[in-house]
Amino acid sequence: MIQRLNIALTPLDAALAALVDGLAPVAPVELPLTGALGCVAADMPPLKARPPCDIAAADGWALRARDLVGASSYSPLPLATPPVWVEAGDAIPEACDCVVDSDSVDATGRMFQVLAEAIPGQGLRRIGGDIAEGSVIASGQRIRPLDLLIARAAGLEKLSVRRPCLRVVTIPAATGHTATAQLISENARATGATVVLVEAEGRDAASIARAAETGACDMLVTVGGSGVGRTDAAIAALAQRGEVIAHGIALQPGRTSAVARTGKIPVIALPGAPDQALAVWWTLVLPVLDRLSSLRPRQPMTLPLARKIASSVGIAEIVLLEKIEQAWMPLSIGDMPLETIACADAWIVVPGGSEGFAAGTPVDAYMLRD
Repeated sequence: MIQRLNIALTPLDAALAALVDGLAPVAPVELPLTGALGCVAADMPPLKARPPCDIAAADGWALRARDLVGASSYSPLPLATPPVWVEAGDAIPEACDCVVDSDSVDATGRMFQVLAEAIPGQGLRRIGGDIAEGSVIASGQRIRPLDLLIARAAGLEKLSVRRPCLRVVTIPAATGHTATAQLISENARATGATVVLVEAEGRDAASIARAAETGACDMLVTVGGSGVGRTDAAIAALAQRGEVIAHGIALQPGRTSAVARTGKIPVIALPGAPDQALAVWWTLVLPVLDRLSSLRPRQPMTLPLARKIASSVGIAEIVLLEKIEQAWMPLSIGDMPLETIACADAWIVVPGGSEGFAAGTPVDAYMLRD
């Protein structure tokens, strides 16, 4: 049972724990290979061996290596029967275990003569050489183009994946800009999620509540209107739809964000400013999507700090980093100008109970670039 967090600023880890409490991964679906790219693989049946038999790796003559012992250009070895010519991809004839190139066999006279020795397996691709019998596309990992190559080579037409549906509700700003909602939607699609982007008719609670109808989505995100100003009504709208667990997260930037539930569906209200929304995306939205996708834990890159990080106790702060000569150089702490975001290679969050890290301290950072 989730309990409401009645404090001015809810600790970041408590807000995340409330969101994922009892949250189960979405059910797997089967998608065509082109639609599975970027999604998280679910359990797949074992693959069959590829190639299914020994095949030629290059054009040449199929022979048996032990029959060629002693063959050389100075002492050609005559063959009792003509060898079989194979081309790359052809199955190797029975009793043959190597392929020699055309220059290694003299076929100008009445009799074929071999001009070089060979070893078993030369010029071959062995059975299971590309895909071993019983291997699998690992579940819990994001499908990459190389995984699609394996699937096609194995003769698969579909893959079983987990693909959460994220409903993004953008609350119209006075400027009319929707760049932040578009940014969040693009980031979500990059994780393999299905995104339904809708815009509320107005900034009032009733309009936002109508747009926040969850329907068949697995997660709801609102963008904008999360503050306490006179025209900020996102939190009141979420209260009409379900339970607001916490409004005000101890995160900088991103203090005015909120977490809620509509039935079993997790809900996160993001501020309209792109830097604040990104901070909440990294620390709250993305971990929830990972849980829904059953994604294996993301692997950070650990490097020492080139310069110390000083942080305020009591609030988690986002730090943007640049990778310089195998060290992390802090670019900004608790503040994320757009130009700095564009230059950053990675980010970390300094926990609310920490005053920061000394120079030279190894820290785990999450990459923003491949």
